[in-house]
Parts: sequence; C-alpha cells; structure tokens
Amino acid sequence: MGTRSPFISSLVLAAALASVLGTACSHHYYRVYDPYYSDYHVWNDDEVVYYQRWARENHRDEHRDFRKLPAGEQKEYWTWRHSHGDRH
Repeated sequence: MGTRSPFISSLVLAAALASVLGTACSHHYYRVYDPYYSDYHVWNDDEVVYYQRWARENHRDEHRDFRKLPAGEQKEYWTWRHSHGDRH
C-alpha cells in the first residue's frame, strides 16, 4: 500500500464529500424585478410555492423556469401574485 497516513486519507475523503454535499444542498436564490409593480421579489422556496400554485391554477407547466416565460405570462403571474399576499 501507500505511505499516506490514515488521517490524511480521511481528511481528503471528508473534504471531497463536503464539497459534493455542499453543492447538492445549496439553494440558488435570486432577485426578480417586477416591472409592472416596480418592485423586486426574492425567488426562493416560498416564491416557488406561489409560482407552482399559479401554474396549476392556470394550467401551466409548474416546472418551467419563470425567467423563460414570455413577458405576457410573467405579467399574468405578477398580477396574480400581488393579489395573493405573502401567505401560502
């Protein structure tokens, strides 16, 4: 076998696992500007819940990235969203 100590091998393995798990568990939040109401929304897990609800209610694909929707559909979402407050 090699001359590496078990401690160094364990340390390298732990660093590799931490890197993989950190990437898999990270959330990528971003801000979205609503030009119709002139405000910003943080697109986080809470906003995703609203978006998926809107998509179901309006027979849209709830897994489609909001940023790729046509401007008219984004406007429909923001109009709906502003009438539904901040409660689920």
